[in-house]
Amino acid sequence: METEQHLNDPWLIAAWPGMGAVAISAGYYMMAKLGMHLLAEFPAREFFDLERVEVRGGLIHTGRLPRSRLFLWNDPNKKHDLIVFIGEAQPPSKGGAFCSQLIGHARQLGVERVFTFAAIATQMRPEHESHVFGAAIDSRTLADFKRLDMKVMEEGQISGLNGVLLGIAADNGMRGGCLLGEMPSVFSQFPFPKASLAVLKAFSAMSEISIDFKELQVQSRQVEKGLEEFLHRLESSVGAPEAPAEEADEAEPEKAAPHLSGRDKQHVAELFEAAREDRSRAYELKQELDRLNVFHEYEDRFLDLFKEPG
Repeated sequence: METEQHLNDPWLIAAWPGMGAVAISAGYYMMAKLGMHLLAEFPAREFFDLERVEVRGGLIHTGRLPRSRLFLWNDPNKKHDLIVFIGEAQPPSKGGAFCSQLIGHARQLGVERVFTFAAIATQMRPEHESHVFGAAIDSRTLADFKRLDMKVMEEGQISGLNGVLLGIAADNGMRGGCLLGEMPSVFSQFPFPKASLAVLKAFSAMSEISIDFKELQVQSRQVEKGLEEFLHRLESSVGAPEAPAEEADEAEPEKAAPHLSGRDKQHVAELFEAAREDRSRAYELKQELDRLNVFHEYEDRFLDLFKEPG
């Protein structure tokens, strides 16, 4: 990876797909609103095996391996730059080796603080405040979490690379922690942008980096209203559902993408063009791709918007 350049006290934030799309949505929103650009692609071939092939028009094509990329925001105030790592999937094995390589590369870039975003499912209702739980790898970061009135995750587990990466960062003497956005356990398989918003607000306050939350706030209210109405109808018809025990993050099942109409394709093309002209509109594009359930098909093209500095 050709990434040799001088960075100002950079922080690393890592996000993978998971419960409620909390982490990955927060990562994409930050990328769009800060106008980040591609820094490097993290080699993944040795960590992922080809599990299937694709058939198009009766012909078999080699499947695509999940990609892992680093995006950079240069702080105009020269305080500390941000590097966002976006992983399309977590390796099915060798997770520790993957994280060790990522931390090694981060250290070469001068990173001393590492954060991951994740979700935590509780018995909250959609209309309730989404709290942010913090788990730190050093006492100074823990003090920062408490100063910002985050709820401290006193005990439990953080599954997947959201936790493993921080354990390896701690072994390397780095600082940081995990910010977990609270979401309703009964809707753990639904996107819950309110938790992404809560995580980003907490990170923004801690890093003292200003982010425009307007679009995410609107999306959060819309999703909250829809889920709460659905929950009321469900409770009225069958009684209140029993919430499972509290848990921290898990992967979402893959969904089949529908066929797009000509009108939808045209709208998507127009949004891509708008996002190319104004990168801050990239999240508007992502919302539409999510609504149409085709983001997976367009993910490479979407991330190509961030190849060059804005």
